Amino acid sequence: MEVEKKGLHSPLRWQTTRFELDLSRPWVMGIVNVTPDSFSDGGRHGDTAQALRHAEQLLRDGAGILDVGGESTRPGAYPVPLSEELARLVPFLQEAVRWQVPISVDTYKPEVMQAVLDLGVDIVNDIWALRQRGAERVIAAHPACGVCLMHMHRDPQTMQMQTMTGDALTEVTAFLKGRAESLSAQGIAASRLMLDPGIGFGKTVAQNFQLLARQADLLRLGYPVLAGWSRKSSLGAVLSENGQTPEPAQRQAASVAAALLAVERGACVVRVHDVKQTVDALKVWQAMQLHADAG
Repeated sequence: MEVEKKGLHSPLRWQTTRFELDLSRPWVMGIVNVTPDSFSDGGRHGDTAQALRHAEQLLRDGAGILDVGGESTRPGAYPVPLSEELARLVPFLQEAVRWQVPISVDTYKPEVMQAVLDLGVDIVNDIWALRQRGAERVIAAHPACGVCLMHMHRDPQTMQMQTMTGDALTEVTAFLKGRAESLSAQGIAASRLMLDPGIGFGKTVAQNFQLLARQADLLRLGYPVLAGWSRKSSLGAVLSENGQTPEPAQRQAASVAAALLAVERGACVVRVHDVKQTVDALKVWQAMQLHADAG
């Protein structure tokens, strides 16, 4: 099914290491945290066997991409040593890359990027948008890997202690435009890039919802957009009643609603914990789109 995404370069494709992904339909990226301290499911899939079982379930539920992280980037989280992040990721990836599905790794460390790309990983998903020393060089040296560039205000330790001020869309757009231009200057094809406004990373609740409401403006940069709303604290804030805020796992319906709204506003990829529920919601949306296109 062809779904028009206004503002994007044509054709709608995302070049990754092993796959050229057709972005004329939305993709659901399932989250696999091989960490003990993720904000939402820390420790539940901490060892390799548990993580692999979880990843297999996400694929059965309809995930089209797996996004694997070995270091939590929740507010207040501290970096883990390089050796520990690799010890968490490598055993999982050695098996998962055999599954012939797109594999993304959520990391900002250039050494980790190089190691996982050497294993055959398809996408680097970087909250620092390749600003760490040596990260651009790793990606530029690779012939085809996809990369997701995210906006983050400050760093995970301080981003919610002093959030952004002013118009979030203007700052986010300018930042991502600059990062994309920097990579283009190094010969990295635009077809390899995906942009992420970084919901929850140093923004206020109002700013996060502004970014959702005006997400289509970000598409005018000409790159596809990934939206990561799943179980975020901004959803908890709007669900809060009588001073009680739902825990991350209790924000499932709100997460699905946010993912659907993001797709409706042009997002090509949604990064989620609740894969089956998101896939089901998108099936309803796609059925409506078929009749809208026909009518």
